Amino acid sequence: MKVLMFGWEFPPHITGGLGTACYGITKGLAKQDVKIDFVVPNAHGDEDNSFVKIQNAGDIYTRYQSLLTEEFWKNVTFKEVYSKLIPYMSPEEYERNAENYILNRSQELQSKNAGGFKFSGEYGINLWDEISRFSHVTSFLAAEKNFDIIHAHDWLTFPAGVIAKETSNKPLIVHVHATEFDRSGENINEAVYNIEKQGMQVADKVIAVSNFTKNIIVNRYGINPDKVVTVHNAVDNINDNDSKKIIRPVNEKIVSFLGRITFQKGPDYFIEAANKVLRKVKNVRFVIAGSGDMRNNLVGRVAKLKISSKVNFAGFLKGDEVKRLLRMTDVYVMPSVSEPFGIAPLEAMQCDVPVIISKQSGVSEVLKYALKVDFWDTDCLADAIHSLLEYKALSRMLRFNGKNEVNNMQWEDVGKKIANIYYSLS
Repeated sequence: MKVLMFGWEFPPHITGGLGTACYGITKGLAKQDVKIDFVVPNAHGDEDNSFVKIQNAGDIYTRYQSLLTEEFWKNVTFKEVYSKLIPYMSPEEYERNAENYILNRSQELQSKNAGGFKFSGEYGINLWDEISRFSHVTSFLAAEKNFDIIHAHDWLTFPAGVIAKETSNKPLIVHVHATEFDRSGENINEAVYNIEKQGMQVADKVIAVSNFTKNIIVNRYGINPDKVVTVHNAVDNINDNDSKKIIRPVNEKIVSFLGRITFQKGPDYFIEAANKVLRKVKNVRFVIAGSGDMRNNLVGRVAKLKISSKVNFAGFLKGDEVKRLLRMTDVYVMPSVSEPFGIAPLEAMQCDVPVIISKQSGVSEVLKYALKVDFWDTDCLADAIHSLLEYKALSRMLRFNGKNEVNNMQWEDVGKKIANIYYSLS
């Protein structure tokens, strides 16, 4: 089985859970003897090619203009890009770079001179340009490659998947790791919604990372439920033998939040709960690791609550930095407003950390040994944090059983489920 797969990022160059999930999925599929060409906008050269072939879209040679690409973009109405579309750029950065910035579709799709496009692969000001160029060059790749299935991850690559399907007449699977309703609530960007919906409609199968996400796909996008298959994510095994070597920088208990500082992840609820916990427990520090458009507002809120001495903003962490933080953590909290899945709690549990997760998350469907609260109930969240800090027996039980539970969630099992979907379409 040969798969042409489209993604926007691949470790070690990631900005969130999407790249981590793609890494695990491809590794799991490789164990099913599935051969994958994984196409990204900008390959850096240090990606792990031991089980997957990484293809740099910038190296794809385009010889003529793609009519399929033009037809696709005619069906999508664009509005001026705004900050919610670019979740890794602050409003101030966006305003400086994007005021009155309106894209011209016709100019960018002209390929008068033979050659390739340059991609940054980032979530920046030229995101729309890169998405359309990515879909443009993949039409040539689909015409030349020998493959059995097309697999596109998240809305950024859905246009590429649709065009590749029209070019090759091969089955298309779109993998929904998040929807526009997760990212933006009810204030959705219509252009993103239209791309997501068209991708799901054209696809032969839609993979949802949870039943939580499947319900959104069926009820908000009008997709036939028989077409949607839930495949929960997993987590890579980690070596935690050196956990005892970690020296805490503070003589306090640590409660951590790890994720994008955006509406979807609920960091503001974390801060409100932290303030309530600090009224009862003094020997505790709250750490927010991540970046995003809500950071400045949160810093201001922390200052207003007069808890700045007890809250640290650690910035964006990755790789060993994440593991180091988790190994120092006493309680991990994921208070997401709308979380399609959520791999970070699984990573925390592997590091012997008890976790609190929102009921509005896909991972809550598969975890038994985690405390679950409604994201909006900061009283309940504060009580859960307080309980895990104060009651050693509860913390010890969740750590022991949670680690055993998460160690049984393997990417190889995810690979088997997805491979079966492939074979059902071939």
